[in-house]
Amino acid sequence: MEPSVKRQRKSRIYEELARVGKALASPWRLELIELLSQGDRTVEALARATGLPVANVSQHLKVLRESHLVKSQRQGLHVLYRLSESAVIELFMALRTVAEHQSAELERVVETYLGQRDTFAPVGRKELLERVRLGEVVVVDVRPREEYDAGHIAGAVSVPLGDLEQAIPRLPADVEIVAYCRGPYCVMSHEAVAILRAHARSARRLEDGFPEWKLANLPVEQLRTEPP
Repeated sequence: MEPSVKRQRKSRIYEELARVGKALASPWRLELIELLSQGDRTVEALARATGLPVANVSQHLKVLRESHLVKSQRQGLHVLYRLSESAVIELFMALRTVAEHQSAELERVVETYLGQRDTFAPVGRKELLERVRLGEVVVVDVRPREEYDAGHIAGAVSVPLGDLEQAIPRLPADVEIVAYCRGPYCVMSHEAVAILRAHARSARRLEDGFPEWKLANLPVEQLRTEPP
């Protein structure tokens, strides 16, 4: 084979890799990937979650679909979007890890967004799994109900953040409450812990979120049968 032909073929490999990288080079598309890691969604549900117009979300999904990061499936009157494979969220998490290690600016932005960190250390996945087994904690999923229905930590109770204060009297008072949401950049679990502690409840948050729990092959449950 001519060296020039080999060079062209090798270049095509990197072109395809770059196409995937280009698909990730948008904050909105990264957010869509994180949302889809919570479960399948319609374009309308994604538009509600991001605050983007439906047309804009559709264009972003088109780019992700053409790069084979997302796929779609018609279900009745709806078209559901999902990540093409678990490796997509693993790629997202790898990007996040590298950025956290290399970008001081990211650390500053995260601190500004999340505010003051918990005074108590967050709960790790292994610790939470063991404490659930022993009946030492109540696990509360503070994500929107549609995300809980699509998949959640086995045994977790759904209490969307906006409903938490009203639900506190129904939560056991003699065990610690562990709140979790979408991931380490999700502010909902931080806010949930603050609310619970303000009501004199012992509370901590999971160190990351549902996608990390699921990728670790830890026990999950699913309730939803209809698209959001």
